[in-house]
Amino acid sequence: MTALQPGRPWPLGAHWDGHGVNFAVFSEHAQALELCLFDEAGTQEVSRMPLPGHTRHVRHGYLPGAAPGLAYGLRAQGLWRPSCGYRFDARKLLVDPYAREIVGRFDWDAPPALTARVVHDRFDWGGDARLQTPWDDTVLYELHVKGFTRLHPGVPQALRGSYAGLASDAAIEHLRRLGITAVSLLPVHQAIDEERLVRLGLRNYWGYNSIGFFCPEPSLASAAARAAGGAAVRDEFRGMVRRLHAAGIEVILDVVYNHSAETDEHGPTIHLRGLDNLAYYWLRPDDRARYVNDTGTGNTLNLGHPQVLQLVTDSLRYWVEEMHVDGFRFDLAPVLGRAAGSFDRNAPFFHAVAQDPVLSTVKLIAEPWDIGPGGYQLGQFPTGWGEWNDRCRDTLRRFWLRGDTPRGELAQRLCASSDLFHARGRVPAESVNFIVAHDGFTLADLVRYERKHNEANGEGNRDGHDHNHSWNAGVEGPSDDPAVQALRARLQRALLATLLLSQGTPMLAAGDELGHTQGGNNNAYCQDNATSWIAWPEADEALVAFTARVLALRRELRPLAAHWYTGQPDAQGRPDLAWLRADGTPMTEADWGDPAQRVLGAHIGVPGRAAEPMLLLLNGEGTDVAFALPPGRWRLLLDSASGSDPAPGGRTALTLAAHSLALLVQENSSRGGTAT
Repeated sequence: MTALQPGRPWPLGAHWDGHGVNFAVFSEHAQALELCLFDEAGTQEVSRMPLPGHTRHVRHGYLPGAAPGLAYGLRAQGLWRPSCGYRFDARKLLVDPYAREIVGRFDWDAPPALTARVVHDRFDWGGDARLQTPWDDTVLYELHVKGFTRLHPGVPQALRGSYAGLASDAAIEHLRRLGITAVSLLPVHQAIDEERLVRLGLRNYWGYNSIGFFCPEPSLASAAARAAGGAAVRDEFRGMVRRLHAAGIEVILDVVYNHSAETDEHGPTIHLRGLDNLAYYWLRPDDRARYVNDTGTGNTLNLGHPQVLQLVTDSLRYWVEEMHVDGFRFDLAPVLGRAAGSFDRNAPFFHAVAQDPVLSTVKLIAEPWDIGPGGYQLGQFPTGWGEWNDRCRDTLRRFWLRGDTPRGELAQRLCASSDLFHARGRVPAESVNFIVAHDGFTLADLVRYERKHNEANGEGNRDGHDHNHSWNAGVEGPSDDPAVQALRARLQRALLATLLLSQGTPMLAAGDELGHTQGGNNNAYCQDNATSWIAWPEADEALVAFTARVLALRRELRPLAAHWYTGQPDAQGRPDLAWLRADGTPMTEADWGDPAQRVLGAHIGVPGRAAEPMLLLLNGEGTDVAFALPPGRWRLLLDSASGSDPAPGGRTALTLAAHSLALLVQENSSRGGTAT
């Protein structure tokens, strides 16, 4: 075997230059690192040698003649002193954190024997490039790669539940029919299942348990790609991105850089813990044998350390430059900005991204909460970031389903939560509005269940949210009562229409437009089965058509503009946005805080794209309400009560049905022009 030469300390990981492979691995506290070479299958160690180079905490070496396909692992020598944060154990084989391909299968009943493989990919992108859809035109659609097509009859059987399945004609046709501009994929980084789930015969279906920050999850590839090996899996992922881009659809990845699959001090040692536990993780200052757990998953990555920060930003750049993705949704994102335990919007990570010529050009979306001290940070992320707005989620649910939210709160959420974003110099599109996400009830279950039903998760129904602001319309679970079914359908349409016509960036959860139910399970993270897979044969076609129509109206007219409203009058005394009571008079101070009144109108004097003023009317009451329209003739564009196209012709009065929303445009107002 050729001896290792010193090589160079960059780039980190294993890289082939055409003549050999350079290995570079960070460890600030290890006494030495050994490179372990394996047979072609990656199962038998054939040689072991120390990395001879040592530059600024990076151990490195160059192996002449080595080529792509080589399987390797690492062993770290150093102190075993957990009370001081040191957990080095040369008996443990470690995976390179920069691995582009991980070989083997993690087994809880045997010592971890995962290795990495040197890769050098070539892929014909065919001129593909990121789409860079403006935030103002973005409609997000959150989906699970497997669950979206696993039961889709229009997807070829061999491709269902895979990256290639998502790239199929049938899947793309549905996305385009709706008017989706970006899919937000649940985690696709390679992950493992927690031991508790394995013992129960379950798995971490959502994938929030990463071991490979540079590796697409192999189980989400087609059987043919998995059989062919790692390059085929990566190529299938790239092919999916290329096809979605060709259809005008961006690809956003849900990424987990807040913790790793090594969990707490009792968890497995796979990579980071064994290479440099003290550097990679936040440890408890009162007991360095234990981990800070701001994530609820056992550990918290220390992005305050420059090398950990580099690992994350290198990973992000890889997915943009090598895989052509268009942006990222960051799970438990306050962890990214934690320094000495507290959140700082000027933390090193945010500055690193802002100045990066690659990362500063993609979409960045924060889940703006974790369970650490001061973990709720909605509205506090840097300018340019989108943020999941759970205040919008809860307010819309409470207005339509519980009747216990004041109209002032509703108006703020309709206008991109200006109270949270405007004062901090943000723009409306940075409020990512949603009613449903992967975590929680589906839309259909919001109107079927008042209690969660998570018994199948094996936690005694203790997991999942208890405060869902849901309403079962009088019957818990499925009902064959036509009146109950009609009410539930009407509530779903009202919720969807409110979300899609609000200011900000809307996000749909896959299947909500189809009537997908999880049987009341509001934490289906471990349900890799028909509970989570979208039941396409049972799709509510009327609801799909309604959703597509509302999105078309949003795209064509943009009732609420992309800029902040002032409520102030123009030279003719007409405000850009005015709020009305059912009798047509302006809302008063007392009206705003009265939760007993559930009727509200928005008179939009300056819509985003319509040439004429518009009206958005909401009736959360259980009875019809006569709404006095402003002077002029108004054309009804949308009536969520019926869900069908309204009759043509102008009107001067409107009876707003119970539990419904209406959108109208003024005909031939004094502003001139013609409404589209």
